[in-house]
Amino acid sequence: MTLFDGITSRLVDTGRLSVNVLERTGDDPGTAADQTVVFVHGNVSSSLFWQEIMQDLPSELRVLAIDLRGFGGTEHTPIDATRGVRDFSDDVHATLEALGIPSAHFVGWSMGGGVVMQYALDHPVLSLTLQAPVSPYGFGGTRRDGSRLTDDDAGAGAGGANPDFVQRLIDHDTTDSAPTSPRSVFRSGYVAPGYTSAHEDVWVESMLTTSTAGGNYPGDAVASPNWPGFAAGNIGVLNTMAPKHFDVSGIVDLPAKPPILWIHGTADAIVSDASFYDLNHLGALGIVPGWPGDDVAPAQPMVSQTRDVLDAYAAAGGEVTEITVEGAGHAPHLERPAQFRQALLTHIGYVGRPADPAPPTEAIILRSAD
Repeated sequence: MTLFDGITSRLVDTGRLSVNVLERTGDDPGTAADQTVVFVHGNVSSSLFWQEIMQDLPSELRVLAIDLRGFGGTEHTPIDATRGVRDFSDDVHATLEALGIPSAHFVGWSMGGGVVMQYALDHPVLSLTLQAPVSPYGFGGTRRDGSRLTDDDAGAGAGGANPDFVQRLIDHDTTDSAPTSPRSVFRSGYVAPGYTSAHEDVWVESMLTTSTAGGNYPGDAVASPNWPGFAAGNIGVLNTMAPKHFDVSGIVDLPAKPPILWIHGTADAIVSDASFYDLNHLGALGIVPGWPGDDVAPAQPMVSQTRDVLDAYAAAGGEVTEITVEGAGHAPHLERPAQFRQALLTHIGYVGRPADPAPPTEAIILRSAD
């Protein structure tokens, strides 16, 4: 793995599996929980994506980034998708137990946002930061209220993975020779047009750590009588977010509600009310043939679903801060690092050396029971 200055990597034996963890040189293992930040990456990525923000956070904090199973340097153990993302969240908990960390501030990106929400359902957390998170109702196949479009989640899960993209992961393709190459997918899906970075090779390297072994990415699919002809299976990464397996909207009913920061970009191609990774939206655009119409297969309003659940969370006594980053794509921490850093430090209540200037106030919406 390509590690940046001051970032180290080690394997932690959890008793469940060996988990790879990135840390910063000099961070104190005895740091209090309220000064500890744990980063959880998203799908087709790894902890490598967090290195810039890890470097830039104040030295008084303890900062860790964990590779989920089947990604990065963590074991490529099969994933039981019938548990939703609980295999992932249980692995994170076992890792923190092994490291002697009873709780922390959690930051989850995309699928990792779903993982940390599941973690909060099962274990105490100090705060949640959700960056472009998967909808609380999963990915694909639901109406705005979270109700499922079909009994088998047609169009959701592993069957939606592009076979050529999967093959290029297997081949460790680092080129931009096709729209389905990981590098091209990063440019078109992970970030907004115009983003450039001297570290793009590292971001692609991170994507290529994705295991395509059985039970990992993307998982299995089953035939469906409903359009587009397949439905979610029971193993593998993409099926963990199928709505029949995944629903973390129960955070609304948590008796102790950690404060939540939700930060997302307006140009996100992946998590959106018009996602280019949603088969129903692609059908409406005519890209996937045979679409049966909006009454049968509407696009999933992912951002609206998240806002509805977080509004209910606030109405039930929780504290929610939403930051909408104009023009950013799926990765505000890469595209607007200063704004992301400031938002995170404010959210966790860090008091120390002066931080970067605050983001524009019009980008911040505060919600609470008050």
